[in-house]
Order: sequence, then structure tokens, then C-alpha cells
Amino acid sequence: MTDPATSVPASPFLGLPAAVPADGLDAGVAAHYGNPMIEQRKLAAGQAIVDLSHRGVLSVTGPDRRSWLNSMTSQALDRLEPGESSETLVLDATGRVEYDVRVFDDGVTAWLLLEAQELPGLKTWLERMKFMLRVEIADESENYATVGTMAADAAALTALALPIAAPNDIPLAWADPWSAVVAGGWQYAVAEGHPASAWHWNEVLVPRAELPALAQRVRSGELSVAGTLALEALRIAAWRPRLALEGDEKTIPHELDWLRSAVHLNKGCYRGQETVAKVHNLGHPPRRLVMLHLDGSDTILPVHGDEVLAEKVRPETEAEWKVVGQITSAAIHHELGPIALAVVKRAVPVSVQLEVHAHGEKVAAAQEAIVPTDAGAEANIPRLPRLGARTH
Repeated sequence: MTDPATSVPASPFLGLPAAVPADGLDAGVAAHYGNPMIEQRKLAAGQAIVDLSHRGVLSVTGPDRRSWLNSMTSQALDRLEPGESSETLVLDATGRVEYDVRVFDDGVTAWLLLEAQELPGLKTWLERMKFMLRVEIADESENYATVGTMAADAAALTALALPIAAPNDIPLAWADPWSAVVAGGWQYAVAEGHPASAWHWNEVLVPRAELPALAQRVRSGELSVAGTLALEALRIAAWRPRLALEGDEKTIPHELDWLRSAVHLNKGCYRGQETVAKVHNLGHPPRRLVMLHLDGSDTILPVHGDEVLAEKVRPETEAEWKVVGQITSAAIHHELGPIALAVVKRAVPVSVQLEVHAHGEKVAAAQEAIVPTDAGAEANIPRLPRLGARTH
């Protein structure tokens, strides 16, 4: 049986006891298997896997693959070693993010992992950009399925005994670079103890034909599984952006602190680089990512797109509320309770009182800055006075 929304077979994990299908972006896999909080704890401990078989997989082969990808995207990929993981962004000419791509090279093939709905557009664009270069692009989503885990190291990943594909003798296991600032990157977040230090996220490719046997291991109790609700809660707590949720048609990398993992500030030219450099060195991103700790007394959890409002006090002390942004992701975390990521206007003070309008109700929210209000302008060049301006 094939999922009508995609070209890949329906996931056998949806046939597991208590599996509840996800909707929206994650339709095609399970949101949870009966107890999201227990699943979340097991996932955080590296003891569970997440079925992400609805995700897309592209392969790029040919001797020019790395230099070609390097020339078009934000990360330095031309010297990517076999077995090395990376993340890169495809930007438009004005620096806005079009695609977020997880990249792994096995010495013969570059593997691109991405949201299924983004795959057709990216593949079409890559085909147009081939010119006379020695590269070939293929959609491998029907052959390989993505499985996620929070295994903290190679030994923990090995202990799960997953049937990781290795068509060129190197296991196809992508390790998320978000856990630390990459070489050539930059972090805007100033909080002590960045929560990404506990984010040990891996995505491995397994032959799609192996999924039924993997699901059977879960059914027999040999292996634990968690749904996408558990993954999303841990992702939000780690301040990890997901383009399909945190991004929109105006997003630039600085707004989501994406220079941390997906941008190399010292590499050669690529489309959108001028905006990346200008905002980082001379300007400020117009919006910024924040984490919200939500009042959970009414058990109301906002959804993507819900408005975030800030309290504004007029000179006559009359309070009013003004829309300053929107919720991008929200979840209930097993330790932090209800939390959310939101994108708000840069000038919104960190100390201001916020509230979220969700399901017709008002939910109080405490803001934790991810991208601070003064992010950017790192060149620290003093502004010249205007001609004719009077100085004192």
C-alpha cells in the first residue's frame, strides 16, 4: 500500500499498537504510540527511534558533486570528508531561505535529507543548475527511509542495531551539527549553557525494505519507538529551527540563529551571500527567534501561526496589546511543560510581557531570547554623521 500524498509506501509503524497518525507536515508517520511523555524521555535518553520515513532523500553523484553544491549553498562543502555530516541552506538572490538541506557524503555520493514536500522543488532547481558539470541527481525516497534517534555517540547508535544502509561501505548516518557552533559559523544566542549541547540528534538511512522488520522489533519489545510529538518537544527545547515551521517567504538565516550550523562566513561566493554578510556585519535581522514558556494552567497549547502580542504602555498609562509575531512551533515538554518557538519583531524588548492568542483564549508567555535584539552589526563600524549635522 502506498501513501497517496507521496510516492513512498505507507509506513509499517502506523500498524503498531496505539499508533496515532500525525497530520500536517508529518502526515504519513505516527504522532505518538499512546504515551508521548514516556516516549519523549526514552528518546532523550537515546533509547528510542523515531519513524521519519515520510521524509525525502536525494542523492548526488559524480566527481563535481561537492564543489558544485559548495558553489550554490551557504555551507563549505567542497572539502566534506567521507562520513562527515553538514547542513546547508539554499538562498534566493536576496538572501531569503528557500531550502534547508542536511548533507552527508560517503566518498562516492552526497546524500541530501529534507522535507518530502521540499524535494520536488529542490530537485528541479538542482537539475537546472547542472550545466556541463559531472553530477547526477536522483530521488532515493522509495529506496531509503529516514529513522531518527538521540543516540549520544557512535557506540550508542551501534547499540540500537539499526540496519543502516552503506551502499559505498560507509554507514549513512547524519549527525546534526546544531549541537555546537561549526567552523566558520557564528552564534547570536548569548545564554549560558546553550540547550543544544544536549541535542544529540542523528538521522540514519535504512533500506525501505527493512522497515517492516524494524517495526516488528518494536512490536516484540526489542526496540522502543517515539512519535513526532516527542521529537518536536525536544527540538523546540534545543532551539533547533525547522524551516517548514519556523521559516516563511521572508526568512533570512540570522533570524533563526542559523549561522550557528548552516552558514560558513568565510567561504566563496554563492547566491544570497551579500545579504548574509551585510546583515551580519553592518545591519540587524528584522525579526528574531525566541522561546516562550507558556502558562499551562488552562491546558491550551497554541498552534503554528497563532499571534504573539506584547503589552505596550501609553504615556497615560493605559495598557494596550500589539501583535509582534507568531507562534511557529509548540509542544509539551516532559520537564519544561508547555513551550513554543516564535518569531517576533527585533525591537520587542526581552523584558516585555507577552501573551499568545490560541483557540480563542489568551495565554501568558515568558520570553527567553534566542536571537537577541542587538544581533548583527558585528563589524562594529561607527556610523558617520550626516552631512551638515551639528555636533557637540
